[in-house]
Amino acid sequence: MDDTAKYVIHADITADGVVERSDVVGAVFGQTEGLLGDDLDLRDLQQSSKLGRIDVDIDSENGQSFGTITIASSLDKVETSILAAALETISRVGPCRATVSVASIEDVRAAKRRKVVERAKQLLSDSFDEDVMTSREILEEVRQSVRVEDIVEYEGLPAGPRVADSDAIIVVEGRADVLNLLKYGVKNAVAVEGTNVPNAVAELTQNRTVTVFLDGDRGGDLIRKELAQVGDIDYVAFAPSNKSVEDLARHEVMSALRSKRSFEESMNDESSPDSDATDSGATDLDSTDRDPTPPESSANEAGPAATDGSARPAPESDETAGPDGPVTPAPETAGPGAGAESADSASPDAATESTETGPAEAPEVTDDADEPTGESTIDPAVRTASASETGDSDPSEGDAAEEDSESGPVTLRGHVETVVDAETGTARLLDESFETVAEVAAENAFDAVESAEEAPYAVVVDGTLEQRVLDVSAQRGVRQVVARDLGEFVKQPADVRVQTADKF
Repeated sequence: MDDTAKYVIHADITADGVVERSDVVGAVFGQTEGLLGDDLDLRDLQQSSKLGRIDVDIDSENGQSFGTITIASSLDKVETSILAAALETISRVGPCRATVSVASIEDVRAAKRRKVVERAKQLLSDSFDEDVMTSREILEEVRQSVRVEDIVEYEGLPAGPRVADSDAIIVVEGRADVLNLLKYGVKNAVAVEGTNVPNAVAELTQNRTVTVFLDGDRGGDLIRKELAQVGDIDYVAFAPSNKSVEDLARHEVMSALRSKRSFEESMNDESSPDSDATDSGATDLDSTDRDPTPPESSANEAGPAATDGSARPAPESDETAGPDGPVTPAPETAGPGAGAESADSASPDAATESTETGPAEAPEVTDDADEPTGESTIDPAVRTASASETGDSDPSEGDAAEEDSESGPVTLRGHVETVVDAETGTARLLDESFETVAEVAAENAFDAVESAEEAPYAVVVDGTLEQRVLDVSAQRGVRQVVARDLGEFVKQPADVRVQTADKF
C-alpha cells in the first residue's frame, strides 16, 4: 500500500486513562462505521486497497495516554480530507474519554518530487562534468581509431596493412613506431621489436625497396648494423636528435623520410660522399679551364680526348647538360690554319658552358676570342663567325661546322628542345656522349629502357614520367631523366636525377 499511497493522514490522540493500541484501532473502526456511508466505510476501503493499514503508536504516563495515528490513503484529496475529519469525531477509547486532532495530511507525491529534484541535481553535477566534444574532435577521434585498428601482424610482427603487397617498406623499431606512422597515413611500416632482427624481416628486405627509419640512439645504430649483415637495405632515415619515431609529429615524420640517405652513405664516417664528389668535380673543371687548349700533336683527336678526361658534375649541381665531356669531335678536315682556336672550339667545356650561360653571356666572352688561353665559354656559332671574320680558318672548317649543326643535338638541352618542346610524343635514350641510342613512342619508354642492350645514360620523355619508368631507370643505372611533367611518386631513387623540361 505504501507504494501506491497518495496521501498520509497524521493525527494525535489523547486519552484520560491507560489504553492500548487495540483499543484505539477498535475505536476508529467502531465510531466511524456507517458515518460516511458505504463508499467511505473504512473496512471496505481497506479490502479494496484504497486505504492502508491504521498504524497507532501510544504511550501511557501519569494515568493518561498519548500517541499518534497514521493512515495511508490512495483516495483523492477530497475523500482523504473527509476521512481525516471523521477521525476527529472519536470521543471515547475503551472506557476512557479521548480526543483526536488531525495534525497534517502529507502529499506523498510531493515528497517523491522533492526526492526526484534532489537526485536530479546530483546526477546533473556528477554525470555531465565532461566537456562537450567539438565536430573536429569527433572526426579526429574516429579517424584515429580507424587508423589504429589498421595495424596487423606480419609473421607475428606489428606491421601496417600494406607491408605484404607493397614494393617498398619502412623498417622501424617497435609497435609504437608503427602506430605513429599509421596516424599519418604511412601503412607500409614493419617493426623488428628489438635489436635482434627477425628472419621474416631479413627475408622481406631481399626483394623490396627498404628504408630503415630509426631513433638516433645506440639501439637504432645496432639495428642498422645488424640489418646490414642479414638483410638488404636501400635507404636510412633517422629521427631528430633527442626524439623517438613514436614521438614525432606529422611534419617531422615526413621531413625525416624525405631526408633519407642511401645506406652506403650512412655507413661511412660523418663525411658526405656528395660533397667529396662536388669538390673533385670542381677541381677537374678548374684544371680544364686553366688549360683548355690540347697539345698540337693531338688536335685531330680533341673530341675523344675531351670525353675521356672530363669530370662529371656532382649530383647537387644545378647544371642540366649532364657530363661536361661528351661533345661531337672536331672535324678532322680542319686545316692547320685553324690553329689553337680551332681546337679550342672543340673543347668539351666550351660546348657545355656555352649552353649553360646562354646568349646573355656570349657578348661578354667574345671580346677574348682572339686569346687562345681565355675562358672556353664561347658559343661554337659565335666562334665560327669570329674565325671567318679574322680569316684564321679555311673554308673547309665552315663546311664541317655546318655538318655538325645538322648531325643533331650534342647536349641534353638540345635533345629536350628536339623531343619535348617540339611535342613529338616520343622518348629518346641517350648515351654518355648524348648520342641517340634509341627513340620510341613515349608510352613504350619502360620497355625501351628495360630491354636496352647497354644501359642509357639519360632518358628524355615527351610525356608524364611514371613511377615504373623511374624504377626501371634506377635499376638500369640511368643517371638523368627529363620529362614534360612528373607524375605522383611513392618513392624517388636518390641516384637518378629527375627534372622537368621547363627547367631547361
